[in-house]
Amino acid sequence: MATVRLWTDAEVGDDPRVKAVFDDIRATRQSDFVNNFWRALANDPATLERIWASVKEVMVAPGALDPLTKELVYMAVSINNSCPYCVHSHTAAARAKGLSAAQYAEFLSVLRLASQTNALANGMQIPVDPEFLGG
Repeated sequence: MATVRLWTDAEVGDDPRVKAVFDDIRATRQSDFVNNFWRALANDPATLERIWASVKEVMVAPGALDPLTKELVYMAVSINNSCPYCVHSHTAAARAKGLSAAQYAEFLSVLRLASQTNALANGMQIPVDPEFLGG
């Protein structure tokens, strides 16, 4: 259960700032669906505007990383941060961007290996090789 109110479309229509963001989400994503994350953020229009602008800048705008790679990074961070909502949301987004079952399985294998080796390196407090510290 959410700890804040999830805005309905009727409520969104009563706030021009929230409505503008929801309209932009729908237009950008070419979908009528606005998920619960945005409906929760609507309780604070300034945060809603700021986060949506950041999402558009980082996740939507063309960059050096392709859209699927961005989603895979987001999934890994969401798994590491134990955020089930974000894991599900960005896994769905990755699948919509072409993530195959084989890629997902390999992604999970890499994630599992990185978690294991990170824990070992941290536990043993291995000093970083000087060769890895260069620019």
